[in-house]
Amino acid sequence: MSTCGLYEASAKFAVKIGLPMKSGIGGGLLAIVPGEGAIACYSPALDNIGNPITGLVFVESLSQKLQLSIFR
Repeated sequence: MSTCGLYEASAKFAVKIGLPMKSGIGGGLLAIVPGEGAIACYSPALDNIGNPITGLVFVESLSQKLQLSIFR
């Protein structure tokens, strides 16, 4: 999921957010916090690649605030 879950933007968000994620064309987003659980959200507005815009902003903010990145 870290390398292909967000289509062509996977590498960018792997470094930026630091969680393995999978998005769906319907607007769903699932992020895995290894050893802890998962974060799921829904955001129907998609970027030009097909990833949920608001969902990515939400998960990025949560990951930074709670220091969830697997790269820390």
